[in-house]
Amino acid sequence: MANRIDILSKINEWLEPENFQDYAPNGLQVEGKEEVNTIITGVTASQALIDEAIKQNADMILVHHGYFWKGEDQCIRGMKKNRIKQLLENDINLVAYHLPLDDHPEYGNNRQLADVLGIQNPKPLGGLVWQGKLKEPMSPEKFGLHLARALHRNPLHVGEGRDTIKTVAWCTGAAQGFINTAIEAGIDAFISGEISEPTTHTARECGIHYFAAGHHATERYGVQALGKALADEFGVNHQFIDCDNPV
Repeated sequence: MANRIDILSKINEWLEPENFQDYAPNGLQVEGKEEVNTIITGVTASQALIDEAIKQNADMILVHHGYFWKGEDQCIRGMKKNRIKQLLENDINLVAYHLPLDDHPEYGNNRQLADVLGIQNPKPLGGLVWQGKLKEPMSPEKFGLHLARALHRNPLHVGEGRDTIKTVAWCTGAAQGFINTAIEAGIDAFISGEISEPTTHTARECGIHYFAAGHHATERYGVQALGKALADEFGVNHQFIDCDNPV
């Protein structure tokens, strides 16, 4: 077992959440047991994830998407009430890290996605966007198949760029607005999770391939890496639960 305070201190040491202006609180969002033996990780603190954590007798749920987002209804009722009620009744800690988990150079979603996709020489490009090179050049069609096999999700491909993709930039989740960072750097293709209506026109008119590979699908990996690191550090049990989401 490990003390909750020690676990949170170690995560904060690694991720440095104080350096981010985020859309939700990073760290402990719902307080549970002081002593932690089992950590369940997942992308989003959905009801399905909570239900599975209860079955696994978890003491802590660690996610990328937690609660209390800026602009949301502050009243604890309906879906929010049901989720928080079960966390409190079962004395489960809910811990969430958003942008700090995207950005981390080892455990971050962007860094981990590079490993999943086999992108070489991954490094930050600007802001939260990363860049790298493919092991071998691919046609847009072949690269789309590569994404589908690696992420188990068929990506949406738009844009009219070069015939061969050699360089890629990416930012997981709802980061389609960062496509201009890739364009300005002369990158062949940009990958993100979601797509918006203007993204199609930007990709077509600016000569870049854009792949929307799934918000959930691109953000599975950072929280898994963080959970494994905590298990290695503290000797606690860790299990990742994938509550799939088509978006």
